[in-house]
Amino acid sequence: MSVILVSACLLGIDCRYKGDSCPCQKVIDLGSDNQLIPVCPEQLGGLPTPRTPSERVGDKVIMKNGNDVTAEYNWGADAALQIAKLTGADTAILKANSPSCGKGTIYDGSFSGSKKEGNGVTCDLLINNGIRVFTEDETDLI
Repeated sequence: MSVILVSACLLGIDCRYKGDSCPCQKVIDLGSDNQLIPVCPEQLGGLPTPRTPSERVGDKVIMKNGNDVTAEYNWGADAALQIAKLTGADTAILKANSPSCGKGTIYDGSFSGSKKEGNGVTCDLLINNGIRVFTEDETDLI
């Protein structure tokens, strides 16, 4: 049995910026053979739910209203990493496209729905600390 860190929204927990979730049955089904540890880096960083949408702009994370929430995203990423270490998780399944959790592709900072190559803050931190990261679309690779 593996311990896997999972974006809480993928497990049906209402923590997304809109106050909803996006449950993914493929991810939920992994719980029958693995221990799934839900995390929401945005909430761990102190941001409310619901909250103003945010996107990565260079090294910063900016809300649609212009507020800089980089510190909150960094705190949440640090907390997610600590949870991974405490639980022994060496794998994470994170929500695609998110400014915190996205892997490979994230929204481009224009709030137009356009995407660019890149990772979210938490994704980068986990990868840089040796944790394998997948999106909900890559569960067959685990």
